[in-house]
Amino acid sequence: MNISNERLTLRVACMASLMAMLWGGNNIAIKFSLTGIPPLALAGVRFLVGSLIVLAWVYMERVPLKMKAGEKGGLFLLAILFTAQIGLLNAGVYRTLAGRSTVLICTHPFFIGIFAHILLSGDRMKPLKIFGMALSFMGVILIFAESLVLKDFQYLFGDLLVLTSAILLGLRLVYIKRLTQGIHPGRLLLWQAALSIPLFFLFSLIFESNFTYRFNAQVAMGVLYQGVVIAGIGFIITTKLYQRYVASHVGVFHFATPIIGVIFSNILLGEGISPGLIASMILVALGIAIVNHAG
Repeated sequence: MNISNERLTLRVACMASLMAMLWGGNNIAIKFSLTGIPPLALAGVRFLVGSLIVLAWVYMERVPLKMKAGEKGGLFLLAILFTAQIGLLNAGVYRTLAGRSTVLICTHPFFIGIFAHILLSGDRMKPLKIFGMALSFMGVILIFAESLVLKDFQYLFGDLLVLTSAILLGLRLVYIKRLTQGIHPGRLLLWQAALSIPLFFLFSLIFESNFTYRFNAQVAMGVLYQGVVIAGIGFIITTKLYQRYVASHVGVFHFATPIIGVIFSNILLGEGISPGLIASMILVALGIAIVNHAG
């Protein structure tokens, strides 16, 4: 698969900005859906819906779906890592605020930098990248410090779950980088989903059997947003952008994700915005921009 490094046009920059903003609404959609579907079952439903969109794309691109013998072990490990990461994210969002969880999950470039330095040859730390990572990490410290100073521990466990998910997301993306040499990303996503969806539903049957399901327009819209907009269309557009254009130029637009997440969590969910959250949001956003610019 040939990957070019074209410069962004104004139209492409607008598309990259739109995708970053749409990602900012993902945890809000999760929060809406969790009012009627438990975390693990929600993950299964989300990626079942998203896989149908990606399957249509893969079919149109005539991508072979058969798993090769040498890929099996890697894809199974990826599915386990994916199940743990998404399960922790949904469980964490269930126990904390959508705005806080968006800021925390957006710290994953910090962990990508660490794991890439350890696991990928030729992807070493640079002073500017270390500075950006340090800013993002300071944003994390501020979120937890504010809870400790104010002795407000009601969201602490959920925050820890989302932060753990961010760590696993950083590891998963680096592992995908190692795994996907010569593998079409659509085929990778479909196998990742095919292997993990049964696990989501199995663990839901074991751990969420007492949950009372409720279905209404809010739950349905949340599921459709996660599945169609993010896991489906969002994945396809983002993949195309990264394939064709300079990765660092595309990635810098993700600085908007935590900002959008916090603002719309306040508008749509009525969540408060504390001074500590504002400061952490700014630090994480700046850190993302600097890390992506540094390459």
